[in-house]
Amino acid sequence: MAGKASRKPATRTRPALEPNSEGVVLLSGGNPQIAKADGDPPVQAYIAAMPGWKSATGRKLDDLIVKTVPHVRKAVRWNSPWYGVEGEGWFVSYHVFTRYIKVTFLNGASLDPVPHGGGKDPDARWVNIHEHEFDEELLETWIRQSAALPGWRGFDTL
Repeated sequence: MAGKASRKPATRTRPALEPNSEGVVLLSGGNPQIAKADGDPPVQAYIAAMPGWKSATGRKLDDLIVKTVPHVRKAVRWNSPWYGVEGEGWFVSYHVFTRYIKVTFLNGASLDPVPHGGGKDPDARWVNIHEHEFDEELLETWIRQSAALPGWRGFDTL
């Protein structure tokens, strides 16, 4: 075919992810990339790196979990904070998205009322927290119930 220039397929390259002012890379949706670790320090690093209004909300959520379950165990896995009870498993985790924070109760199908979000896991349910939408009373109810139930034991023997 004379006169037609051959075209090479376009190659797309992802822009390099740059660390924010705290030196933390924000992944898709602004989720902080925090290394896998146990304890409060990595969870606090995650919360501090949450962008915008989400950091203050993450702090409120962490404070509420600690107030409701004083003996809670904390960890960061898969770039998300996880909370559990020794001998019972992990009961809640959260993750930053562009417009909300997704709070997942690993045994959420057993909570009353049942959080509205659900997917492939028959036990897990979640709620999305948007800016200015922090229902402390309902979250505390779910946290208290969830911590009292057997939790998820997927990544360690908690």
